[in-house]
Amino acid sequence: MFSSSPSNAPIQQPRRHRGVMAAVTVALAVTGVLAGTVPAAQATPHSRTSQCGGRGVDKDAVIRYESDVFIKASLSTIWKFQTDVERWPSWQAPVPPADRPDHGRLKAGSQSRWTTPAPATPTPPATTLDIVSTVQELQRDKCILWSGPAIGEGLRIDEGVHLWTFKKVKGGVRVHTEETWTGDQVEADVPTATEALGWGLEGWLRDLKAAAEA
Repeated sequence: MFSSSPSNAPIQQPRRHRGVMAAVTVALAVTGVLAGTVPAAQATPHSRTSQCGGRGVDKDAVIRYESDVFIKASLSTIWKFQTDVERWPSWQAPVPPADRPDHGRLKAGSQSRWTTPAPATPTPPATTLDIVSTVQELQRDKCILWSGPAIGEGLRIDEGVHLWTFKKVKGGVRVHTEETWTGDQVEADVPTATEALGWGLEGWLRDLKAAAEA
């Protein structure tokens, strides 16, 4: 499944294996591993209750992480930042502009191709990940389920699922995210992969909060 893909290659539907495929934030999760250790409380198994359209993360995956953040902003503002894929570079520095064949609002089936650098870890060297992401489920202002394989030289993240949920609370919005990874390479070192995933998701939440509250 994992081989470098030229940026002008046609976007194709990712193949299935053990459920839906790797989440769109795969590369950011790896990019976030710079130092430190994922807080143990954040790396515990998820509650298995969060879903979007009746679907959630991979219940059988051994690599998983979940976290949430309170954002003092309107739900419409947060939703716009999160779903306007083509403007991600304006608030997520590691992400260059995405290639979307289906412009406009995201919906189930929407796809995009984007790349992001991934630094060296104890296993693979620094590389650039090529990601094809697909929206599997979307309920406006409520939840999104992203999917898509990540491809980089020396780095393979075969499968996973990334779920976002949004809930209005007093004074703002509670944003929850959880993701699972599967694949022989990442499963060979579960602690390192989990750390990569955790730091990436925490970074995404921080950036989303900063952008929405600005």
